[in-house]
Amino acid sequence: QVQLVESGGGLVQAGGSLRLSCVASGPTFSTLVKSWFRQVPGKDREFVAAINWSGDRTFYAPSVKGRSTISRINANNTMYLQMSSLKTEDTAVYYCAASRWNYISTMWEQYEHWGQGTQVTVSS
Repeated sequence: QVQLVESGGGLVQAGGSLRLSCVASGPTFSTLVKSWFRQVPGKDREFVAAINWSGDRTFYAPSVKGRSTISRINANNTMYLQMSSLKTEDTAVYYCAASRWNYISTMWEQYEHWGQGTQVTVSS
């Protein structure tokens, strides 16, 4: 069973930066595409960014494009999301997700594996 564990969340002031990490364990051959989603209470889970297995394809939500960079190091089964110029509207629980299919999807239903989430709070 694939397990995903996020870290790196916390409280940061608007305009600041954070780097989230997601470490995978288990049969990681089934984690070809990895993504970040986020969710605030009362709202649907929102796609943030995705990266394919080789790392040569990435895709970002318009809300974070230009402010975020997704990357992965397969040798240590880790994925990162570097976020800068953070805004209060970036406040959410951020989830790491992985799919055994090697195509990027923005739909949370396409991902089989999920982490427990890490809270990011951006203060004004």
